[in-house]
Amino acid sequence: MLSVGHDKFDPERDRQVRRVIVIEGLANVAVLALKLVVGVSTGSLAVLGDALHSLSDVANNAVAWFVVRISSQPPDRDHPYGHRKFETLAVFVLATLLTVLGIELALGALRREAQPTVGDPWTLPLMLGVLLINVALASWEGAWARRLRSDILGADARHTFADVLTTIVVIFGWQLSARGYPWLDTVCAIAVAMLVLALAFGLFRRAVPVLVDRIVVEPELIAEIAGSIPGVRNAKSIRSRSTGHSSAVDLVVTVDSDMTTEEAHAIADEIEDKLRNELFIEDTTIHIEPDR
Repeated sequence: MLSVGHDKFDPERDRQVRRVIVIEGLANVAVLALKLVVGVSTGSLAVLGDALHSLSDVANNAVAWFVVRISSQPPDRDHPYGHRKFETLAVFVLATLLTVLGIELALGALRREAQPTVGDPWTLPLMLGVLLINVALASWEGAWARRLRSDILGADARHTFADVLTTIVVIFGWQLSARGYPWLDTVCAIAVAMLVLALAFGLFRRAVPVLVDRIVVEPELIAEIAGSIPGVRNAKSIRSRSTGHSSAVDLVVTVDSDMTTEEAHAIADEIEDKLRNELFIEDTTIHIEPDR
């Protein structure tokens, strides 16, 4: 039996992911500081809850940097399939953290009596500045996530986009609260919590299938592609999974029993090239067996 395996590791891509995370982290520290200043000055629970959300952003950036550093390492004795799932695991942890923060924020808003907030003239421009920073960050990081095909950058970009929606809701509730509707601050704090929980659910939906090795390509499609290569008798035992930022496939291919090893290897290379070009499969393992 001949086995042919292929995988792809890109150190430069991983270094760029870490650079993006560092820049994102520094921006989140600035955003956190601005939200804390506004929250303490106004007494708005919604703004303080938004600041708590930003604190989770900073913590996530720090954890993500270390996780990406680990996930970029090539396969070793203890991790023969590589370390890419550490990146997906970080997304799962972020989703768990956001779930806890969302529940705590909602409970805190329900337990707190509605109190009027203060609307100092300088606090609104400060929060509008935070909003602009988050819009720029979400767009910039989202572009890098697509360019680098990074799950963790994509998750963080969606997180930042949720911050944009959250900040809009917070500003709305806080300003109306300052104008004599204090209960709206509580309503908006609960709305922020719901947005956080919705974001967490979306991250869970992305991370869990990867962690449990859910199928990513229908085996019938892979069999059809492999069967289109001249010399292939049959394709069976087909499995596929996500490795985090790419997909992996392994399958057994039967060929004529009189075929030479060199010819069988050439067929495996053709299958691999076709799977990469048509289905964007980066990691392919093909077992060649004689057809009996």
